Amino acid sequence: MSIDTEKISELLPHGEPLPQTRLSSAINRIFISLAGVLSWIWLLLVVVVVLNVTMRYLFGEGRIEFEEIQWHLYATGFLIGLATCMDTDNHIRVGVFHDRMHPRSQAWIELYGLLLLFFPFVVMVLWFSVPFIQYSFDISEISDAPGGLPYRWAIKGVLPISMVLLLIAGFSRLLRVSCYLFGHPRSIDANAQEPPNVD
Repeated sequence: MSIDTEKISELLPHGEPLPQTRLSSAINRIFISLAGVLSWIWLLLVVVVVLNVTMRYLFGEGRIEFEEIQWHLYATGFLIGLATCMDTDNHIRVGVFHDRMHPRSQAWIELYGLLLLFFPFVVMVLWFSVPFIQYSFDISEISDAPGGLPYRWAIKGVLPISMVLLLIAGFSRLLRVSCYLFGHPRSIDANAQEPPNVD
């Protein structure tokens, strides 16, 4: 399954796109590739759900392992997908206010949002997730359900991986906002223009 970056950019409803820098463009390509690989997890999730429902209702034999695999797959797809949404600017915004603002005002709000809200939140979650997983690993935590999955620390380990990817995606956004507002780092866009100074 491949992801068309041009199609993604067409779907973005947030008006004028931010310019790309060399580093943000490289990060964007990595996230687009990651999204292409990760998209297979949803197909696997559908197969597991259909298999579990078939076993339960046709053969009267539901399996707790399949139910737990379902939420493991869903959690993995959702948590890792957050970074791609951040990088492609395909996340939820309060469009009623955001879309009415001048592009330069939008960029200033994005800059302050990244520095004052996004990065502190992600770092905090990352910081507290490490002992959370370490404890699970130390006690060899398993599912409480009879016949449930072992190695509970493995699924919990997706959380810090997700937060690291979010930090990278946020850094890419910060580079692009900085390029738009201040001209540094330089844009690689061929037809990049200086942003107007009028708000």
